[in-house]
Amino acid sequence: MMGWMRISATRLFIGVILAGQFMANIDTAIINVATPSIGATLHASGAELQLTVSVYVLATAMLLITAARLGTLYGYRRIFLIGLATFTLASLACGVAPNVLTLIVARIVQGFGSALLVAQVISGIQRTLAGHARTKAIGMYTLTLSLAAVVGQILGGVLITMNLFGLAWRPLFLINVPIGIVLFALALAFMPRDAKLDGPRPALDLPGVALLGASMLLLVLPLTVGREMQWPPWTIASLFSSVAGTAAFVLWQHRLGRLKRSPLLNLALFREPGVVPGLGTQMLGRVTYFTLLFVLALYVQNGLGESALVSGLSLVFWVLAYGIAGPVYPRLPQRIAILCGPLGAVITATAFGATALATALHAGTGWLLTLLLGGGGFGFGLLQTALTTQLTSAIPKERAPDLSGVLATTAPLCAVIGIATYGSVYIELAAPGGPEAATHAFAIVNALFAVTAALAAVTAWRAGLGSERVRALREHAQRLELLENVERDRNLGVA
Repeated sequence: MMGWMRISATRLFIGVILAGQFMANIDTAIINVATPSIGATLHASGAELQLTVSVYVLATAMLLITAARLGTLYGYRRIFLIGLATFTLASLACGVAPNVLTLIVARIVQGFGSALLVAQVISGIQRTLAGHARTKAIGMYTLTLSLAAVVGQILGGVLITMNLFGLAWRPLFLINVPIGIVLFALALAFMPRDAKLDGPRPALDLPGVALLGASMLLLVLPLTVGREMQWPPWTIASLFSSVAGTAAFVLWQHRLGRLKRSPLLNLALFREPGVVPGLGTQMLGRVTYFTLLFVLALYVQNGLGESALVSGLSLVFWVLAYGIAGPVYPRLPQRIAILCGPLGAVITATAFGATALATALHAGTGWLLTLLLGGGGFGFGLLQTALTTQLTSAIPKERAPDLSGVLATTAPLCAVIGIATYGSVYIELAAPGGPEAATHAFAIVNALFAVTAALAAVTAWRAGLGSERVRALREHAQRLELLENVERDRNLGVA
C-alpha cells in the first residue's frame, strides 16, 4: 500500500512540473494565433503586436540560467512555486489588459515567471529520480515540449473562433488562471521539500546575471525583430555586441571558478564527457523543429490557402509519433539505446528529405505531408529523449541546475535563430506569392532541414560515445568498491 502511494506521489510530482512546463511553452505558440484579434480589439500597431510576441521569448531567454542558479541557492521547489505564481498572476493581467502597453508589460512579467518555473524542471527530475524512472520522466518531458507548440496553435484557433463570452483573445490567457491555481496546490502537496543548506548560503553572482542578461538581450532582440525591419545597422551591431558580452561572461565565470567562488554557470559542466556534442545535437534538432512550426504555418495557410486550424492539425501525426518515441526509449536495452540519438537524427533527416522531394514533385500536401511529418516526429522524439537522458546521466547531480538552465535556454534561442535563418530563406523564396512559390520554398527549406538533421546524427554519435564512457567508468568504480568491500569483510573474518 505504501509503495503504491509512493509511486502515485512520484507520478503526480512529474505531472505537476511537466504541466507547468506545458503551460509556459504553450503561451509561446498560442500568441501567434491571437495577434489579429489583439490588433482589432486593442487597436495595436504592427510593431506593438510584434512586441507582444517577442517580449515573452526575450524575458524567458534572459532569465533561464539565472533561474536555474536561484533554484540551487533557494530551493528548486520554492523557485518553481514563485515562478508558477508569477506566471499565473501575469496571465490574469494579460487577460484583462485594457490597452496594448499593459499587455506588453504583463507579457514581460509572464516571461520571467515562465523562466523561473521552466528552469527547475530538468533539475527536479534529475535530483528526484534515477535510473528507469528518470528515463521515463525525460521521455514525457520531451513529449511535453513538442505537444505544447502544436496544441498552442490548435487551441488558439479554437478559442478565438468560439469567441467565448465575446472576449475574443482574452480566454487564451485567462485559462491559465484556474490551471495555475490547481497546479500550485498540487505542487505544494507533491513536490519534495527543499533540503536545508549547511552553512551560509552562497551569494548570487550579480555581475554574471547582468552580463548574461545583457548578452541574451543583445542576441535575441535583433534576431527577433531584424527580419521585419530589414536588418538596420543597430541589429548587426547588437549581434556583435552579444558575442563580446558572452566572452566577458565566460571570462568572469572562469575567474569566479578559479577563486573557488560561486559562479552563475559552472563551466565545469562543459568538460563533462559528451556534454558539448550533446548540447550541439539538441540545438541542431531544435532549430529544425521550431522553424518547421513557423514555416509550415506559412506554407499551409498562405501558400495552400488553408485555415490556421488545418495548419495545426497537419502536425497531429508529428506529435503522436513523438509520443510513441518517448515511452519506447526506456524499454530498449542499453546496447540499443546508445544508438537511438544518431538513429533518431537519421530518421528525422530522411523524413525531411522525403518531404522536400514530395513537395518538389507537387505531392507534399494532405495525408502524404502529414505522414511524412509523422516520421520526422518519431525520429525527433527518439533523438531528444535519448540525448536528454544521456546528458542527465553523464553529469553528477550537483551539475543538474547548470544543465537545466542551459537546456532550457536552447529552446528560445533555437526558435529565434531558426526563424531568422531558415525562416528568412522561406520568406524570400515565397515572396513572389502563390502556391508555386510557396511549394518551391517549402521544398528548399526541408532540404536544408535534412542536411541539418544529418549533421545532428554525427554530433549525436559523439555525444553517445561520451555518455557511454561515463557509464562504463561508473560501473567500473562500483565494481572496485564492491571488491574492496568483499576484501575488507574477508580480512575482518580472518581477524
